[in-house]
Amino acid sequence: MNLHRLSATAWKYILLFCLLYYSCQLSAYAGEEEPGGIIKGKVITMDNKPAAGVTIQLRGTKKATLSEEDGSFTLGNLHSGTYEMEISLVGFTTIRQTVVVEKNSTVAVHIELKASSGQLEEVIVTNGANRFAKKETGDIARLPLKNLENPQVYNIVPKELMQEQIVSDYNSAFKNIPGAGVPVVYNQGRSQLLSRGFSTANLVRNGVGGFVYNNIDPANLERIEVIKGPSATLFGSTLTSFGGLFNRVTKKPVDGFKGEVAYSGGSWELNRLTADLNTPLNKDHSALFRINGAVHSERSFQDAGFTRSFMIAPAFSYKLNDRLTVLLDVEFSNYKATSPFRLAPSTSGKAHSIQDLGINYNLSFASNSVSYTTRQLNVFGQINYKMDDNWTSQTIFSRTQSSTNGYTVQLTGLTDSTLRQSVTQQDFPYYGTDIQQNFIGDFQLGGLRNRLVAGLDFFHLSSFRTDASVNMPALNFKKPGAAYTSFNGDKIASLFATATFQAIQPNREYTYSAYVSDVVNVTDRLLVMASLRLDRYDSKGTYYSYYDSTAGAFTQTALSPKLGLVYQLIKDRVSLFANYMNGFQNVNGSDYGGNTFKPQQANQSEGGLKFDIWQHKLNATFTYYNISVTNTTRDDTAHAGYSIQDGTQLSKGFEGELIANPLPGFNIVAGYTYNNSRYDKANKSIQGLRPSTAGPGKMANVWLSYRLTKGRGKGLGLGLGANYGSASTQSNTSTFVFTIPSYTVLDATLFYDQPSFRIGIKVDNLTNEKYWSYRLAPQNPTRVTANIAVKF
Repeated sequence: MNLHRLSATAWKYILLFCLLYYSCQLSAYAGEEEPGGIIKGKVITMDNKPAAGVTIQLRGTKKATLSEEDGSFTLGNLHSGTYEMEISLVGFTTIRQTVVVEKNSTVAVHIELKASSGQLEEVIVTNGANRFAKKETGDIARLPLKNLENPQVYNIVPKELMQEQIVSDYNSAFKNIPGAGVPVVYNQGRSQLLSRGFSTANLVRNGVGGFVYNNIDPANLERIEVIKGPSATLFGSTLTSFGGLFNRVTKKPVDGFKGEVAYSGGSWELNRLTADLNTPLNKDHSALFRINGAVHSERSFQDAGFTRSFMIAPAFSYKLNDRLTVLLDVEFSNYKATSPFRLAPSTSGKAHSIQDLGINYNLSFASNSVSYTTRQLNVFGQINYKMDDNWTSQTIFSRTQSSTNGYTVQLTGLTDSTLRQSVTQQDFPYYGTDIQQNFIGDFQLGGLRNRLVAGLDFFHLSSFRTDASVNMPALNFKKPGAAYTSFNGDKIASLFATATFQAIQPNREYTYSAYVSDVVNVTDRLLVMASLRLDRYDSKGTYYSYYDSTAGAFTQTALSPKLGLVYQLIKDRVSLFANYMNGFQNVNGSDYGGNTFKPQQANQSEGGLKFDIWQHKLNATFTYYNISVTNTTRDDTAHAGYSIQDGTQLSKGFEGELIANPLPGFNIVAGYTYNNSRYDKANKSIQGLRPSTAGPGKMANVWLSYRLTKGRGKGLGLGLGANYGSASTQSNTSTFVFTIPSYTVLDATLFYDQPSFRIGIKVDNLTNEKYWSYRLAPQNPTRVTANIAVKF
């Protein structure tokens, strides 16, 4: 690490944290208070497992603590009297219990947590000691299946991990996902990452369509769920890629009053303020309210570039009776920024790698006066009605709107030393609607336990675009000179004064779907899953207003099956699983003979092992998968201008994930992926080659975290992370290959976490590694962020 490159501001943050660290160490040796009464106890979950990280507070006092990995806790040095304990953990009902304490005596208490009525999904905590292994969710299978019962592979990034890593942008959270790679950020701030060799967008919110084409703020995230493999059977084709999907789960109201206000500041004028407030609205706690918000501003490390954003997300839940619960979740954000760096290299030059090209890492070839604004609104409603002891009705409504207005920029290489800046001025709103009805059952049939979900889904997507584009003169990017500064808002505005704007309506899509999925317990160890989806897709085509015509309208019907098998080699500890999963994508057009194209189909076969052993201190998944994509189109060499649909693409590989707590206070999150992707039958220019969009063939991630769990220094900790990706390509054809080098990025954090406050400092990219995304965007060099949060 080049220490002389750290700014004065960065050194101030480092010195501040060092002072905090040593003061905490000194406090660990401070004298104890005079002895008094003691409250000792243990907290367990509904399934009789110890619950760690539970907050126990004596109301009206400053006395508070967190439960240990075995669920135990101690509150000492108490005066004689009557106290009201408040026991709280997100996802569970807050418990209040009165305790009478006498001098020089110990009171023993036993506490069992119960799922919160305000939480509209099943919450299962295995062991808070392995605090990043929060694998239990009802979203993946749309059923309350435990990880060891699910034949599918998925990864989860909980908010606790994002908090420890001081995540201030959505894409940074994906450093914890095996095989996600370096994010690709598009002009509107939206991003895509990798899953099993396929580019995968962020289109799913709370399990349904959350189709937004702009930036996502992480302040409202409860967790990120990454479902691996083609998953159209339960989630449809519009929202998923052949590699999987990313589901962002937002924070919901919970029982009890709590809140947090946090500030982050750091390199490149980062200023970020977040707030999270949760409270009951009535005496019986049937009405709950929660609001999250964030204000964020930051400039680029390059010579030009900035982001400024605002987000507010209120959520309200109401339990009308023991059977009926309603949730309303709203998220609104406004985002102003310059376009991220995007470069298409020249295919006629001698440079065949980003290193050979020699473009200045710190030049943006942009201007702060050439920017755009995006807005997004997500409205999510859910009604849960318990029909009887075996069946629940779940009705979901999701309405999304996102828009982009302003200038977006892209760079095109003309030679090995020149490029052209192209600017598009656009007004581009998107509208999405998802209405879903699910019936979820847990019943006996023929002496066998069945867990079944049957649902209907309607999804509509439309957009209206008005835009025009202009090109700037060629620019020598190695010696930009005075021409570099002529790229500005005034210059661009004068060019657009004579540009021709076009108005088109490129998307009017309707999807009507029905699906069913059943998990049968053949024995208490053997489970079989069978699922099927029927999907009717209706595209109204693209309407061109200046021609008053529509092109590309078509309809398609697809079936998507899914089969899974789980056998628990050791009950509730080790599972052997296998699956066959299907995904599809609708394809427009027809061949030379007039035959309408069929949907592309991706078929995955997969097998592996899942572990939850050592008293839940080790959670791991190891799997091998093979994905075959058929019905891809390629050029019809016998008929120019036409395509034939007989192409195939293969993607296979290995994935491993490990989440462990080998020692008290020591946590590990690690992953490794190997992916072998290639075009199996395609145009000659790419036949047998790896798609450039598949990213690195090998990737690895690790996060090591240690915090003190006892003594006066309890809550003091540090973390160290690393991410590796092998070499990849921006272009990979038989005539032109442009490579991106491998990378290894190291991060570190120091923190002090207490029930009433948290303070920390994070250094990203410790070694100042230079690395790039698939779009050849330079990634951040060494960045320092300090964070302080007050909890109440």
